[in-house]
Amino acid sequence: RRAHIASEHRIVVGRTVLDSGTYTVTREGAAMELPKKEFELLYKLLSYPGQIFTEPAAGRVWAMTRESGEDTVKTHISRLRNKLRDIPEFRIVTIKGLGYKAEITKEEQP
Repeated sequence: RRAHIASEHRIVVGRTVLDSGTYTVTREGAAMELPKKEFELLYKLLSYPGQIFTEPAAGRVWAMTRESGEDTVKTHISRLRNKLRDIPEFRIVTIKGLGYKAEITKEEQP
C-alpha cells in the first residue's frame, strides 16, 4: 500500500511528514533534519511501503558498487532506525537475505 504523497516533494504518513525540499521529517510540529542520503533512503522506502528494496537497489541512492553499497546501506538504515524510533507511524524492516522495506503500522493504515 502506497503512502499518501501530498505533492511531489512531501510524503504524509499519519502525523509524520517528509519534506524533500528541506530534508526534514516533521511530526506534530517537531522537525528533524536528516542528512541528504539518509533522507533519500527513507523517502524511497516510504514512497512504496511494503515493497522490498534489495540492498543493491537501496544502495543506488549512493551510486556505489555493490560491495561498498551494502555496508553503507546497513549503516544508514541503523542510523535511521535510531533517529526515528519514537515515530510510531512506520518502521523499517530488514528482510533477511533480500533487503529492506517500510511498514506502515496498523493503527495508521486507512
